[in-house]
Amino acid sequence: MLSAKVYINNDQNKVKIPTGVKMLVRRCCNAVLSHVSLAQKAEVSISFIDDADIQRLNSTYRNIDRPTDVLSFPMSTDGKYEINAETGNIVLGDIVISVERAAEQANAYSRTLFYELAHLTVHSMFHLLGYDHEKGGVESAEMKEQEMLIMEKMGLSLNSSFIV
Repeated sequence: MLSAKVYINNDQNKVKIPTGVKMLVRRCCNAVLSHVSLAQKAEVSISFIDDADIQRLNSTYRNIDRPTDVLSFPMSTDGKYEINAETGNIVLGDIVISVERAAEQANAYSRTLFYELAHLTVHSMFHLLGYDHEKGGVESAEMKEQEMLIMEKMGLSLNSSFIV
């Protein structure tokens, strides 16, 4: 199994990132790539930010002037990805997660923050790979089904932390 290079930045200070989250996020990225049998080494950048920053990004890139939980910025054009000249890895793109929003959602839905961050990472990885749920229908249902399958394979239930 090929593993992805996952760059993680914590660019917020509103919510303390629990110990083990970075390992969890890396596991999520690799679980998705293994699931889809990506045949080439890849890399992805993940940034933890706050609601104000994600609202600015959401407004700039989606013309929606409110915070959201996660944004994905794929680096592919017509299914072809950029290659990092230094590593030879395909560059899947960037994931930006509002940890502030993730903590609120975890609380509202009686989930752990670990679960919420894992699910947002898995969800966004599918977006980087070209999946889209925005139009609804079969593709949306398939994406949700694949997300739940990955979460189950990783041993994550709605109220667990994670299994190493």
